[in-house]
Amino acid sequence: MFYKTIYLIINALHTFTQLSDLDLLHFEQLKNEVQAVYLQDQTPSSTEISKWKGIDIIYFQEDLRKKAKGNISEKSFYTYFKNSPVTKLPRIDMLNILSVYAGYNSWYEFKKNHLFADEILQESEELDALEIETLDQEVANANVSEENSETNKISSQNTSKSPQIQDDNSVLQNSITNNQTVKEIDSDLNTSKISTKPSTFSLVKKYIWLGISGILAILVGLLGFKDELFSKKFTYSFIDADRNSKINAELQVQILKENESPILYVAKPNEPFVYTTKSKMLTMVVSSPYYRTDTIQRNLEAAPEKENIELKPNDYAIMLFYYSKSIKDLKKKRVSLNYLISDNALIYQVFDNKFYGVETMDKQRYINLVTLPSTSLENLDVIDTQTDKSGKIVMIKFKIDSDDEKL
Repeated sequence: MFYKTIYLIINALHTFTQLSDLDLLHFEQLKNEVQAVYLQDQTPSSTEISKWKGIDIIYFQEDLRKKAKGNISEKSFYTYFKNSPVTKLPRIDMLNILSVYAGYNSWYEFKKNHLFADEILQESEELDALEIETLDQEVANANVSEENSETNKISSQNTSKSPQIQDDNSVLQNSITNNQTVKEIDSDLNTSKISTKPSTFSLVKKYIWLGISGILAILVGLLGFKDELFSKKFTYSFIDADRNSKINAELQVQILKENESPILYVAKPNEPFVYTTKSKMLTMVVSSPYYRTDTIQRNLEAAPEKENIELKPNDYAIMLFYYSKSIKDLKKKRVSLNYLISDNALIYQVFDNKFYGVETMDKQRYINLVTLPSTSLENLDVIDTQTDKSGKIVMIKFKIDSDDEKL
């Protein structure tokens, strides 16, 4: 019976492996149909779905939300559509969404309409649950009967040896009693011979060692906390020079020291920057995508421990951020962006995945992207901007966070 169970399990695993391979082939078929449905109404940069990127993916996500009432993240798109063939299936909810987009009710219905030769769906090939439970119960009963037989053998052997063990125990108890009596007599004799009065020399030696130990402990404490004892803490609050209010944006603070690489800190929105140092001079460079970079130098011997520092806002960068994220009055938004951005501007989109690190685009493509009425713009984040002498924006670096990153 045991070998029969093993045989059935091996057959089930073999069948499952074959079905998994067929499911991967079905998924490749589904990708081709999804691509065909999208190309009926849309004109991406490439007719091959594996070559879509940037704005093509955003348009596809919008069409998927419209037709299938569902969405897939940019990370999932790169994982399952950029590689062909794939080595693992997506989650069942994603398979169902793509199947609905392709015109089917579910992933099961799609497979049912694309059966290969001699293929039977998994539901008809699985072992009957009642049969598996019966086989497992028979194996368990066989194991229990073997364990009970071994237990009976051991108990019979112990019973035959019990009289001999009882005799040995009585002899050991007698010998232990005699040994305890001898030890009590020896301890009484030794106690009477030892004097418990400490000598004067031992007391002096004891106090000397206590004094030395105390001095060493103080020295170790000074060495361990010397930075805290000899350092000073300085608190800097950054203020918007035009609005006279705390800056509600992250700031990058670089601490510059002679013959050392810059040390980068991040000041959180609406929170002061706290810096502890033993140095007498401080040089720090404060930068932000929405404020002009400023280099601040302080003589810490006479500087106050708390100080407010004003930063001048980069109005063009702030307007760029506002117009890029706003989804109201798209016509006015396009005119404003066209005025703010130089015709020869360098625009970079940064991706957080292993396929594309940075993608460049021209001015018109960027304007088309940020004027698309899409929920993806809620995750747009301007990383850096640069302007020329006339105030035109000549460089933009931005990213669109995925829903997975927001979680």
